[in-house]
Amino acid sequence: MEFGLYTFADVGTNPVTGERVDAEKRLNDLIEEIELADQVGLDLFGLGEHHRPDYASSAPAVALAAAAMRTKSIRLTSAVSVLSSDDPIRVFQQFSTLDNLSHGRAEIMAGRGSFIESFPLFGYDLADYDTLYSEKLDLLLKLNEGEHVTWPGGRHTAPIDGRGVYPRPVNGSLPLWIAVGGTPQSVVRAAQFGLPLAIAIIGGEPRRFAPLFELYRRAAREAGHNAAKLKTSLNVHGFVGKTREKAAETFYLPQAEVMNRIAEERGFSPMTRPHFEALSGPSGAIFLGSPAEMVDKILAHHEIFGGFDRFVIQMAIGIIDHRDLMEAIELYGTRVAPEVRKALAGETIPAA
Repeated sequence: MEFGLYTFADVGTNPVTGERVDAEKRLNDLIEEIELADQVGLDLFGLGEHHRPDYASSAPAVALAAAAMRTKSIRLTSAVSVLSSDDPIRVFQQFSTLDNLSHGRAEIMAGRGSFIESFPLFGYDLADYDTLYSEKLDLLLKLNEGEHVTWPGGRHTAPIDGRGVYPRPVNGSLPLWIAVGGTPQSVVRAAQFGLPLAIAIIGGEPRRFAPLFELYRRAAREAGHNAAKLKTSLNVHGFVGKTREKAAETFYLPQAEVMNRIAEERGFSPMTRPHFEALSGPSGAIFLGSPAEMVDKILAHHEIFGGFDRFVIQMAIGIIDHRDLMEAIELYGTRVAPEVRKALAGETIPAA
């Protein structure tokens, strides 16, 4: 199994210390975090695309390119690229450039995105939410097939008459994942294209999402793909600490501040400490605890989902002290990931 991290590079005020973290500090800390993730043997680091004042990640490929110069092995991906409001040609060129800078370590994780600010910012109509994504995903896939592109055009894209798109990726094409938040139609689309699927789970009980993996595999078989070869990823929120108490102490306030801000915008119920504790329990959506507790929870959900190829966690939610986050990354890479891999290989997990 592959293990990864993702973040949106939050900016704002630390709810514990009162420290103000601006874009300059957050982006430079981010590069150190990616560098450490590479050093401790993690497989993947993803950076989301957002266009809000509380995030510094409006140009993921740029930040990931900086990280490429400081890392050797870790794969670098968007998490996600919001194709609906972007130009697929430019997305492809940016990540192909990243791929060349990193010697073949770039990926694209495409999705609809969880916020809508980019639509008015780039002049798109929210009424076209579905058709924008579908058409631009089709074009991105076409761009990934080969050097010269012929495209008939559509409602949202112009025709392309055999034009070359450069630079090309190191290995000819970029790994492209589809990220979904629980929409069955998006799951089926990924299966029909034969693309790997990442399911993001940020609330409720993860086991409720297991039928989506079943739907994905069934739809892939019906489309003529070998479902056994299609990769899946579980993307979650959480935090690892030396103890469960330390993890909760570090993670609760920043995570609750972010989720409550979003809840207020969308009319959801706020997150309380009892709600947080329930979500971070054995069956909840937040993967939080000591290394041993994290290992147990990942393995339990690996069984619930009938297996998955990647486990990707967002630990940097809100403003978390950089030192605490670096310690968590080290624990995740040196204690959690190796022990899960050993267990899945049939080896004995050493005592924590």
